[in-house]
Amino acid sequence: MPKFYLLFIFLAFGLGSVQSQDARFAQFYANPLYVNPALTGVFEGQLRFTANYRVLYSSILGTDAFRTVSAGLDVRRPAGKGNFVGLGAQILQDVAGETSFSRTQGQISASFQKILGSSGRGRNAMSHYLVGGGSLGFGQRGFDIEKAWFSTQWFNDPVSGDSYIDRGLDGEPGFVGGNSELYLDFSAGLLWYGVFGENRSMYAGAAIHHLNEPNISVIDGGTDQLYRKIVGHIGGELPFGRTGFSILPAAQVMSQGPAFSAMGGANLRYTQREWREVALRIGAWAHFSNRLDDTAADAVIISAVLEMESLQFGVSYDLTLNDLNISNDGRGAFELSVIYVKAANFRGRVDCPKF
Repeated sequence: MPKFYLLFIFLAFGLGSVQSQDARFAQFYANPLYVNPALTGVFEGQLRFTANYRVLYSSILGTDAFRTVSAGLDVRRPAGKGNFVGLGAQILQDVAGETSFSRTQGQISASFQKILGSSGRGRNAMSHYLVGGGSLGFGQRGFDIEKAWFSTQWFNDPVSGDSYIDRGLDGEPGFVGGNSELYLDFSAGLLWYGVFGENRSMYAGAAIHHLNEPNISVIDGGTDQLYRKIVGHIGGELPFGRTGFSILPAAQVMSQGPAFSAMGGANLRYTQREWREVALRIGAWAHFSNRLDDTAADAVIISAVLEMESLQFGVSYDLTLNDLNISNDGRGAFELSVIYVKAANFRGRVDCPKF
C-alpha cells in the first residue's frame, strides 16, 4: 500500500480524533477510573489495580498503529455508618501514526460513597449507594516534528515524473511545534448502584471530563481547546436462577465536541459456585459513532474474561464494519485488560456490583 495512502488514512481517521477527542477502550467496564471518577473505590475489596492495553489499525499502519496503555490504582476505606471513601490515581499514554502523535495524562481521584439503605443478610443482603467523585489531572500532547513532512517538501521530478518527499527541502515556513504546554485537567461524576442479593445488581452513572477545557495546542503560541467529554454509563447483573449462569449487560455513551460514540452489549458469566470462585465470561458488543451526517455501527467486539480469586484477565477484538474494512479486512483493534483486587481486611459488608 502506498505511503501516501497510509498518510491519508492517518489524517482522516487519526488526527480528527487524537487532537481534540480522547482515547476509547472497548473493555470500558474494565477501566473504571477512566470512565467516571465516581467509580474510584467502587469494588469489593480494599485495593484494586487495573491495567489496559489497546492497539488499533495495526493491519494498516503496522508499527505506526494507534497504541494506548493505562494503569490505575485505587483504594476503598470505611467512613462510618456504612459509608466509604475511595482514593485513586491513573496514568495513560496514547501514541499514534507516523509522527508518533502522543497523549500523556495522569490524574488523582477521590469519591465518597453514601449508603442510602440496606436490608437482609447473606445471599439476600441488599444495599444501594449514591457516589460522588472528582479528579484533578495533568496532561501533555505532542509529536515528533522530525517525522513530519509538509506540502512544500513534496517534490515532482521533471525528468522522471516521479513524486516523492524530499526532507532536504524547507518545511512549513514559521512552523514551530512539537509538544503542548503541561496543562491541568478537572473532571467530576456521579454514580448510583444497588446490590439486590447474590449476583443481582444494577448501576448507572454520568461524568463530565475536561471541565476547564484546557489548551492542548502542539503549535507554539497556538490555541486548541480540549472539548468537554460527557459520559453516561449503565449496567448490572442478572442471574439465571441457581444454574451458575448470569448475564452482565452494559452500555456507555460519550459525547465530545462534534464526536459521538456509543457502545453496548453483554457478557455471559458462568461459575461453578465453588469457595475459591473461578468464573468465565464471553460477550459480544457493538460500537456506534457519528460519521459525517449519520450514526452507524463501526465495529462488533468479541470479548472473553477469566475471573479468579483476586485476578481478572480480559481480551477483546474489534471487527470493523465501516468502509475502512476494505483496507483492513475487518481487522480493527486488539485489547487486553488485567484487574487485581486485594480482599478487604476491615469489618463490615462490602457490597458492589460486578462490572
